[in-house]
Amino acid sequence: MLGRTANGMFWMFRYLERAENTARLLEAGLRMALTRDTATAEEEWRSVIATSGQRAAYEASHEDYTGQQVWNFILRDRDNPASVREMFGAVRTNARMARTNISSEVWGAVNENWMALEDALRRPVGQNSVGDVVAMIRRAGTLVHGAVEGSMLRNEAYHFARAGTFIERAESTARILDMKYYLLLPTLGHVGSRIDSGQWEQVLRSVAGASAYTWLHAGRIEARGIVEFLVLDDRFPRSLAFCRSALRDQLAALARIHGREGECNSLMREADMEIADITVDQIFDQGLHDFLLSFMHSNVAISTAIASDYRFHH
Repeated sequence: MLGRTANGMFWMFRYLERAENTARLLEAGLRMALTRDTATAEEEWRSVIATSGQRAAYEASHEDYTGQQVWNFILRDRDNPASVREMFGAVRTNARMARTNISSEVWGAVNENWMALEDALRRPVGQNSVGDVVAMIRRAGTLVHGAVEGSMLRNEAYHFARAGTFIERAESTARILDMKYYLLLPTLGHVGSRIDSGQWEQVLRSVAGASAYTWLHAGRIEARGIVEFLVLDDRFPRSLAFCRSALRDQLAALARIHGREGECNSLMREADMEIADITVDQIFDQGLHDFLLSFMHSNVAISTAIASDYRFHH
């Protein structure tokens, strides 16, 4: 496969995952902000912007954090190169680049959802429509992934697509957990309080894990259990352990197709060792922030090595 096409598949699914994750983060922030007073709601929107990594860009053109300003900036602002509108445009551009390597079902799901989203984001998004727009973005991700699973050959293109998905998904879960944990525990006095439980539930909603966690833990919302679930529980498809395992499988499949391993496979083995036998108590002893920083650093290194090994660059 040409590097240009591999690049298109890899980044098409990174951008798709990023758009969907941003929508989930926005939805969780919206839910939290609507149940808080004005001052607390503003802090919540500030947190959403910070977690999405867009604080500097946002503050360059906005002085305060009102909900409508924040969600329009994240969804459609032309001055924001990381808006969902731009992300989904990049999904479509990369899909066109790799058009001969995706099924007509995948192309149809991408193109139709891009057109619907362009129409929805043509004008500012108001209070009454933001929920529908967020649901549309999440549904778009579901439809494209469903088309991939149901219609694509398990060949190089498929494995690059899935590698991109799990690189991006791991990055998102780690960033949300790191940012939220830092913001949620300013003092130990907040641990276990009602607002603490509400905020932790929001963390779970940001990664689509509220239902699964509640089912596994009989509704007990507490920091240690949530960290263990999001980092180490390999039954949950957005946990760090699951993403690492799934990424390893995709890179191993690519190595078999090419008849050789690359640097990304070596880095993958090193990354596996970091997470394979660690316990949640060891993570807290090391410091959750330090653990997550190390995880994100190795995630970036693996992504860079994939591009180098297969001769494509973004």
